[in-house]
Amino acid sequence: MITGSLDTTNLLLGIMAVVSVLEALALAAAGFFGYRAYRNVLQKISNIQEQQIAPVVSRVNAVIDDVTPRVNAILDDVKDVSGRVTHETQRVDHALHRTIDRVDETADRVRLNVQLRASRLVGIVRGIRTAIESFLTTEERPHRPPAGATRVM
Repeated sequence: MITGSLDTTNLLLGIMAVVSVLEALALAAAGFFGYRAYRNVLQKISNIQEQQIAPVVSRVNAVIDDVTPRVNAILDDVKDVSGRVTHETQRVDHALHRTIDRVDETADRVRLNVQLRASRLVGIVRGIRTAIESFLTTEERPHRPPAGATRVM
């Protein structure tokens, strides 16, 4: 019995060895074909790059080289105009502030002159009114000292 069971075991071990060898061969073949596919894809990518991408890149670089001086000139003009606009804006702002200050100063002077003349006119009108009242009234009024004067006793 021991012999029969070893034969079966040996047979199974032989089958497993053959299957392992076949698996190793299949793996080696898969690796070989995978490498060939990888090399083939890299070659196609290289061809596409040489035939399609390189000419486009060279054209784009030529356009960029052609446009760059014009763009730089435009940027220089924009900087110049921006500087002038900033300067003029500052000048206008300064002029506006000066003008507003002068208008405020003039308005203050006019207000003071009007108040001065109006107070003189009010004083004259009060004086005339007092004179007319004193001519029209015949009654004697008691003499009042001016406000702020002290009475002597």
